[in-house]
Amino acid sequence: MLFDSNQLILNMLTIMSEEWHLLNWISNNKKIFLLLIFVVIVVAGILDIKYEGLFFQLLPTSIQTFLSNLF
Repeated sequence: MLFDSNQLILNMLTIMSEEWHLLNWISNNKKIFLLLIFVVIVVAGILDIKYEGLFFQLLPTSIQTFLSNLF
């Protein structure tokens, strides 16, 4: 089943429009976006420590012990 070329172009323009809307929102709300990114990174770090993930395993043993006792 082949796509109609007009439908394909319309789909591409719709995706580009949605991306443009997202980029517009980010540029207008920089502080909120940076806060959201910061919160995601902090939560990911806490979960990495709790479940002893990759970055936790890269830490020295003494810091791993301290963090294991902390969480």
